[in-house]
Amino acid sequence: MELLTIGEFARASRLSAKALRLYDELGLLRPAVVDPGNGYRRYAPEQLEQARLVAWLRRIGMPLADIRSVVALPGADAADAVRRYWRRVEADTEAKRRLAADLVEYLSGRDVAMTASLVVKYAVRTDRGLVRESNQDFAYAGERLLAVADGFGKQGDAASQAAVSALQQVNVGDLLNAMEDAAHLAGQAVRDLDGSGTTLTALLWSGSRLGLVHIGDSRAYLLRDGELFQITHDDTMVQSMVDEGRLTAAEAASHPDRSLLTKALTGNENPGVQVREGQAGDRYLLSSDGLHTVVDIDTVRKVIESEEPQQAVDRLVTLANAAGGPDNISCVVAHLIQR
Repeated sequence: MELLTIGEFARASRLSAKALRLYDELGLLRPAVVDPGNGYRRYAPEQLEQARLVAWLRRIGMPLADIRSVVALPGADAADAVRRYWRRVEADTEAKRRLAADLVEYLSGRDVAMTASLVVKYAVRTDRGLVRESNQDFAYAGERLLAVADGFGKQGDAASQAAVSALQQVNVGDLLNAMEDAAHLAGQAVRDLDGSGTTLTALLWSGSRLGLVHIGDSRAYLLRDGELFQITHDDTMVQSMVDEGRLTAAEAASHPDRSLLTKALTGNENPGVQVREGQAGDRYLLSSDGLHTVVDIDTVRKVIESEEPQQAVDRLVTLANAAGGPDNISCVVAHLIQR
């Protein structure tokens, strides 16, 4: 068998000689032979396939530690590993895209005088529902913070309350930094709760700007100009299947695993954040899945549009219980009014 010099192997694999020496030191791609006298490395032709795979994985930005795992797997498993990695990249890229858009909007408005701030008129309600033995939801509404959290695990009620309580400590004066503080504090709050965790959806106000903190499948909706928009993205298995085109939204709504979370606040991952611009007349709904999975969204829109906040939350809880109340129910309704 004729071996290739490091230069020949580098040209054939499209990896630099420097990279090959690094991969040798890391144990990722060992030469077939190393001359004991002069230290020259030589490679077997059959190593080219692995070397090219390493080169391709580096081009998509995969860290060396992940590459080491991928190249050790059989083909189908390696393909799944690459697919999972790329999903993480896309999620991270989307989060950065949203943050960049927030920064553009924030910086564009820095030199514009704020004409008037907005007043938030709000109401909150939480209910055990008709099936659960206890209520692990926690909901809060105040002048600067609206939040809904849906706990799970043995200490789910403590997790949901701790996450929301952590947000109450945040100074919202500098909203962009406040969002990062909120995400960090919420993650820390549930870190030592023995595997329990919570979803978290919250809005923090500063003037006419509001920050959205979200992880899990609790939701935030915005009613503007008669249209109701979901402004959060569910971190669930079925939502990822919808995103990939494997399920329709209608199929996801009745899927038996629709409550299976892909992300939650357990101390291992912080919620995502974004900054939005509020307008007078906007109406917001924050809800746990005990509401929005059992009450038709058009019915929700009509209630939010026609009722004052307290009447709206009371009506929504009544509707969820009328639909069987299979889960804890929490909701916050807020109207933005010109000061």
